[in-house]
Amino acid sequence: MMHTLIVLLSLAAPAAASPDVGVDLSSLDGWRIVVPGDAIASEQYAAQQFQLLLAEASGRTLSIVTKLGDAVGAVYIGFGPVMQRSHAGFTVDDLGEEDLRIVVRNDAIAIAGGGPRGTLYGVYTFFEDYVGVRFLTADHTHVPSIGTWHMCGPVDRIYRTPLRVRWNDVAENERDLEFAARLRCNAYRPVTNPAPSRSGSPDPKLGGITDWVLINHSFARQISTRQYGQEHQEYFALRDGHRLAVVEADAWDSQPCTTNSQVLDVVTAAVFSEIEAQPHRGNFSVCQNDNQKYCLCKNCASLDGQEGTPMGSLLSFVNAVAERVEEQYHGKQIGTLAYQYSRKPPRSVRPRENVQIQLATIECSLIQPINDPGSKLNRAFCEDYEAWASVTDNIYIWSYNTNFHHYLLPVPNLRSIGPNIRFFVAAGVSGIYFEDAHDLGSSFSDLRNYVTSHLLWNPALDDKSLVDEFIRLHYGTAAEPVRRYVELLHDNAISRRIEHNCFGAAADYGIDDSIIQAGLEAFDQALVAADDPVTRARVEKASIAAYAAAIDDVWQAVRAGDAVQSLDPQTLKDARPYLRILFGLCRKHGVPKLDHHTTVDEFEQACRELYGDMP
Repeated sequence: MMHTLIVLLSLAAPAAASPDVGVDLSSLDGWRIVVPGDAIASEQYAAQQFQLLLAEASGRTLSIVTKLGDAVGAVYIGFGPVMQRSHAGFTVDDLGEEDLRIVVRNDAIAIAGGGPRGTLYGVYTFFEDYVGVRFLTADHTHVPSIGTWHMCGPVDRIYRTPLRVRWNDVAENERDLEFAARLRCNAYRPVTNPAPSRSGSPDPKLGGITDWVLINHSFARQISTRQYGQEHQEYFALRDGHRLAVVEADAWDSQPCTTNSQVLDVVTAAVFSEIEAQPHRGNFSVCQNDNQKYCLCKNCASLDGQEGTPMGSLLSFVNAVAERVEEQYHGKQIGTLAYQYSRKPPRSVRPRENVQIQLATIECSLIQPINDPGSKLNRAFCEDYEAWASVTDNIYIWSYNTNFHHYLLPVPNLRSIGPNIRFFVAAGVSGIYFEDAHDLGSSFSDLRNYVTSHLLWNPALDDKSLVDEFIRLHYGTAAEPVRRYVELLHDNAISRRIEHNCFGAAADYGIDDSIIQAGLEAFDQALVAADDPVTRARVEKASIAAYAAAIDDVWQAVRAGDAVQSLDPQTLKDARPYLRILFGLCRKHGVPKLDHHTTVDEFEQACRELYGDMP
C-alpha cells in the first residue's frame, strides 16, 4: 500500500522545469518571428531585418506573425502582450529610446527596447554579438554560416549606449541611411538648419533620428548683413575702424556685435521662429559664424578683457537668449560652439542650465590621443576642456576625422579615435560628432567609419580588433599588404612624434618618400593577391590613399596657386603616372573632390594646363 502511494505521489508531482541552456540557432524549424499587432515602423523593420539576416546565416526563413499560433518556439521582436507572457518576456518601461534588452531562453528569443530605435538596434546587436555578423560597408555585410549547431545563450542582457548623439560624417553614412542605422549612428547630418527633407526622420522604419542636433554656426542666418547691414551697421562687428555690415558672405566675413541690445532682440526672434517651426527638436544654435572677426567695439572689448577671452561677450549673449527661451519654451536648450577664439571659457560668466557647449577639437593633433600629456596641442585643449567641465556638465564634442586640405591623403589617426571617445565618455559628454568629408569620400573612409561608428556606439570595444577584422574580412586574400601599409603609416607618425591637426600636406603627417614608395608597393602586392573582381575593386578604392600621397606635392602647389613657380621638372615627371591612375580610380569609385572646394575634374584640368599634354 505504501509503495502504491509513493508512485501516485510521484506521478502527481509537477515535472522540474528544464534548465535554460539557450537556443540552437541552427534548429529553429517550426519557429516564428512575432511582432506586436500595433508595432511601430522600426519594430516591423527590425523583424524583417532579423528574418533577412537569419536566412543569410542559416538558409532558413522564418515567418513574421502577430500571434504565436502553433509555433514550437518564437523570436519576439518589440514589446507586446504576447512577448510579455512568454518564457523570455519582460517590460521596457525602464528603457530609453535607444536602450535594448536581449533575452534568450530554451524556447524563445526576445529583443525589445525603448522607442523608436531600441528594438532595431537590439536586432543588430544580437546578430553582431551572438552570430558574428559584421556590417562592414553598405554593400558588404559579413554573415558567417550558422552551420549545423550554433548555441546562443542563455542570455539576459541590457545595453544602454552612453552617448545621446553619435554621428560620423562620411560618405558611407550620408549615402546609405540603412547602413548608418546598422552602425547605430543616430543623427544623419545633424545640421542646425536642416532642409525640409532633414527636418525630421529620414525614414521612420530606421527609428528616426535624435532630436538633439549638432550645434553649428548660426548667426549668418539669424542676423544677416543682407537684411540688416544697410540700415543697422551697428548690429555688426567693429574691426579696424569699420563695421562688417557689407560683406561678400556672412559666414566667412562677419560677426554680430553681441553687446548690442537690438541684436539680442533680432537673434531671439529668429530662435523663436526656429523653435516654432521644429518643436520636436531639443536644442537650437546661437553660435558664431565660421571666422575670427569677432567684435572689437568698446563694450565687447571691455567685457572680453574682463573675462580673458572673446567667449566672454559671446557667452553673455547666449545666456541672454537662453533666458528668454526658458521663459517662453521651457525645456529647450540653446547651444553655442566653443571653437577657435571662443574655446577658452570666461573667468566668471557661466553657462545657464539650459545652455549647451559644443566644444571643438580643431586645433588638436589627430595622431595622439586627446589626453596625451606629451602632445602640446592636445594638452592645451584638455586644459580648456577641464575648465569648461568645472562649470557645466552640458558638453558635447565636435571632433575631426580627416585632412581638410586633402581628403584623399591618408591620415594616421586610427589609434587615437578609441582613446578619444573613451576619454570624453568617461568625462560625461552627451554626444560626439566626427566631421569627415561628408558625402564626398576620403582616404580609408570605410575603414575609419567602421572603427569610429562602432566605438561611438560601444566605447568598450577594442580599437585594434576593429581595424584588424575590417581589413581581414573586407580585403580577404589581399588583407596582409593593406594591413602592413596601415600599420606603417601609424608606426611612422607615432615613432617620429608627429603632431598635426586636420589641415596639412603629406609631410605634416610624416609621409615622406619612403612611406609613399612603401604604400605603392603594398597596393601592387594587394592587387596581385586579390583573387576575385570584388576584392580587387575594394583594394583599388583603398589604394587611392597611396596614389594621393604620391601626387600630394602637385596637389598642394595647385591648391596654393603657385604650381608653375614651385614645382621642379623632376617632381612633375615623377607624379605624372600616378596622377593618371588617381584620376581613373576617383572616377571609377565615385570620389568627386580633393577638398571641399575643388573637384577631381577641376584638378585634372589644372594638371592638363600644367603638363600641357596630359589626357
